[in-house]
This record gives sequence, C-alpha cells and structure tokens, in this order.
Amino acid sequence: MHSNLPVRGERPWWRDSVTYQIYIRSFADSSGDGIGDINGIRSRLPYLKDLGVDCLWINPWFASPQKDHGYDVADYMAVNPEYGTMDDAKALVKEAHDLGIRIILDLVPNHTSDQHKWFKAALDSTPGSKERARYIFRDGKGPNGNLPPNNWEAVFGGPAWERVIGKDGKPEQWYLHLFAVEQPDLNWENQEVWQHFREIFKFWLDLEFDGFRIDVAHGMWKEKGLPDVREAELELLDRHYRPYWDQEEVHEIHRDWRKITDTYKHQPMLVSEAWAPTDQRIAMYVRSDELHQSFNFSFLTALWEAKSLKRIIDNSMAEVVKVGAPPSWVWENHDVVRKTDRLELGLQNKGKGIEKYGDPKKINRERALKRARAATLLELALPGGAYIYQGEELGLFEVRDIPENRLEDPIWKMSGHTDRGRDGCRVPIPWTKDAAGAHGFSNDKNLKIDQAWLPQSAGWGESAADTQQGVAGSFFEMVKTALAIRKTESGLGDGQMDWIEVSDDVIAFQRPGKFACYVNLGKSEAVIPYGSEVLLASSELKGEHIPTDTAVWLRLP
Repeated sequence: MHSNLPVRGERPWWRDSVTYQIYIRSFADSSGDGIGDINGIRSRLPYLKDLGVDCLWINPWFASPQKDHGYDVADYMAVNPEYGTMDDAKALVKEAHDLGIRIILDLVPNHTSDQHKWFKAALDSTPGSKERARYIFRDGKGPNGNLPPNNWEAVFGGPAWERVIGKDGKPEQWYLHLFAVEQPDLNWENQEVWQHFREIFKFWLDLEFDGFRIDVAHGMWKEKGLPDVREAELELLDRHYRPYWDQEEVHEIHRDWRKITDTYKHQPMLVSEAWAPTDQRIAMYVRSDELHQSFNFSFLTALWEAKSLKRIIDNSMAEVVKVGAPPSWVWENHDVVRKTDRLELGLQNKGKGIEKYGDPKKINRERALKRARAATLLELALPGGAYIYQGEELGLFEVRDIPENRLEDPIWKMSGHTDRGRDGCRVPIPWTKDAAGAHGFSNDKNLKIDQAWLPQSAGWGESAADTQQGVAGSFFEMVKTALAIRKTESGLGDGQMDWIEVSDDVIAFQRPGKFACYVNLGKSEAVIPYGSEVLLASSELKGEHIPTDTAVWLRLP
C-alpha cells in the first residue's frame, strides 16, 4: 500500500514532511448534516494533492459524545458514527496513500470520555476497586470529604476535581479531570492503561495509518502524592512547574510507544503536543528513543518581530539538534487564534477576552494578509518539518461574530462565560464563493451559512478555495508553489541553515544549493543581493527591493 509514498533521498519521510491539519468537523461534509466527515475528506483529496502536502493530521475521529469534539474518547478503536464507518477510514488511508499522502491520527492518552466503558465501570464500583484504579479517584478533604483532594485547576476553567454521587445518592470520592468534567484523567501508574494503549497503537498501525499526534504528551503522569500547587514556592523555584505536567516518568510512556512504532516497516511518525517551559525540556520528548517530532510552541506564540523570531529559531534548532531530531514549525492549529489576526495584533495566545483575541477594530486586513503570507514562506524555508492548519493556505481570519448561544467550545461554559474559547478558528472552511451548502462545505446545497455546526460569517466566501485555486498571486497558489519548490530543492527541508548578516529588522538565511530566504519585518525596504534569482515572493517586489512585511526566496549568485 505504501509503494506510492515518496521517499526523499535517504532521510526518513518525517524529518521534513509538510503536514496538513484537518479539523474533521469543519473540513468537508459529505452527508449534509452540517458536520464534516471522513468521506468529506476523501472528496477533497485531489485538492490536497494539488496543494502538495505530504501528510494529513486528522483531529480525533474516535467514538465520542463530542463534549470536547473528539478529545473525549469513548472507544479508541471505533469511528464516531457522525464521521463515518471503519470502512470509510480504511478507504481514506488507501486513497491517500495512492496519491502519495500519509495520514496520522490524533491520539488522546491523558483522559477518556466519562462515557468510556472503563469510567462507567468505575462509577458502578466502589473506592479501592480495580475499576477505579484505572483513573485518579481520591477521597476529599475537610468535614465529610466535602473539599477537593487538592487545589489543582482545570485547563478549561474551574476546579480539576468532580465529586461522585454514589448509588445511594450520597456524595463520595472525587475524580481528577484536568480538562472538562466529562474528561476524567487516566491513571498511568496502572499497567492495564499501558496495555490498552499498546493495543490501540497496533490496531491503527496494522491498518497502515502513518502514526499519531500525541495530545497533551506532557501530561499523563502526575507527581506522587498529588501535592497542592503552591504559587509562592513556584515563583521562587520555577513558575512554570506544575505537579501534573512534564513529569520525568512520562518519557517512559513515550519510549514504550516508540518501541512499537519501530517494529513497523512503513516508518510511522509520533509527534508530540508537549507544552514544556523551555526548549531544552521540549527536546527531551524527541530523543532518539522517544517521539519523532514535537510541536514548536515558542514559534507558535512568537510575535512579528525580527530579533525575537531569530532567537526562537536559534534556540529551537539548537536543542533538538543536540538529540538528533529535526525541528518543526507551526503558526496555526485548532487551539489558537489564526495567524492573520495574531501577527497583526501582536497576540501570544494568552490571557482571556480581548487580551487573548485582540481588538478586531485594530486589524488592518491588507497588512495582516501580507504578514501571514510572509510568515508562511519563512516557515516553509526553515529546516525540518512544517504544519499547515486547514484554511491557513487560504489566509483565513479568525471568525469573531459567532453568537454566544452557538459557541460550542467547553472553555466558554467552564470559564464562566469569560473566554469565548477556540471556536473562532474552527468554523467550517469555505470551498466556494457561492453561499450554497455553507460555501461548499456541505453536499447539501440548501444548507445555509448559519446551519453548519458552527455558523460562518457573512463574506466568508471571499476567501474561498474556488476563488484562489489557479489564480496567480493568490494565497493558495503561493503555498502550492512554495511546496513544489520545497520538493525540488534538495537543500530545503531537513539540513543545514546559516544566518546571513543583514539589518536588525530583516531575517535572512541560506540553505544548501545557494538557496536563501529574506524576510523584511522592518518599516523600510530591504535590498535583494545583487545578481540573485527570485524564486518566489510573498508580495510584489519593488525592483531590487523587498517591501516591509514581505518574504522572498532567492537563488544567490
């Protein structure tokens, strides 16, 4: 099945792959119910082939009650009926492979759904039982155990503990949920949990899927004794430290998974979603016997400022190179504000409300698109792997006018309606300028833009795929051309990079084969080196000059 998959020289494919992230609910709806699905992805494979990506990362499609849109898994070895069948999944991987495209799945090992058979059994059982030992149950503190076992807070807001009501109607133990209340944390000190995930790995890899993105890869293991978070001590020691993140023991889990993937001939890839406090800590997740890649969150949260970007690139590469892993680069995903908004408004995906999402009235849309285009060429010229989030190739903006009664992200409810959550980057992408079928998202042409699972904005079709494919100078065609050049340039992808000395407001570096990338982030024009051949530019050049917020790929003389 893998005979059609390209091999780049002698390098493993994952060292410089360009992976396209599909948020399945919002990609393409084949059934007409307003929800994206597997057959919708199948229908758009020619588009992805035309774009030129190497791999697809698909957000969780496992059986789930969808309280957190698939990150609450009820059965890891079944497809959620909203998305299709197991036969659909098998057909997708075959058709993608026939087109030379690999597929990795999003795996959620930190927690399950509260509808998972294990958790249902735990609730039906008693304290101290083997059923409860698969999760983290504890007695409460205070009179009658009325207080949570510790002061941990959930990522989505509120306390990280929920009290169980027994069959007799009386409150009893508490269970840990670092995310939504419907997402109880697994107990990775339990060997039964380890074995279950070994089986999950083998199930999908035997079907020739090409690996996994590991959700919350820095989670799973909790500090022994589940101590309180003591903020005063953290300020003195390491303010980033949390007793439930980035524990040393988590690396043993990743080593176990790597041993499994190494037995497969089709070279499955494991990529880490690890939020760790330093580049050095991140690099620990991609040591030679652990995961293959780790998302670069320093880059994901970077500002559009030359000095800081250079520092982030240098630090990121220095640490992963030490352990023999390739760097990876990402500007967008399903959890963060789209980069068209972020780079324009100077956001770092932190805080709440206006602090996190920025004031839309301050967006200069023309400049935002210029920066987004330049940022894309910067990412694709850097060594290692790269990730593109669906719609990023169209230059989509964050959707900011979703009515409050249509917000789906559990963050909205758990934050006490103070944080609108991540829905703004998850709105179904526009395939057609025409509004029929929610701008081509759905096969049901009668589906209106406000009838998809998340409503689209008026004017959403202005950035549609059919307005860009085949249109010279469009965002799509720029990305397509960049990916084509990346495949033909032997010096691009994994390998050497050397900085070129230029002004403080310009990022410039050379790759093998006299390839160079210049990005002007300053207020004045930059100069193209004399005698250089222009291969691609993110916006129109002015003779031998590079305008502000513009990137250019060159062949040096």
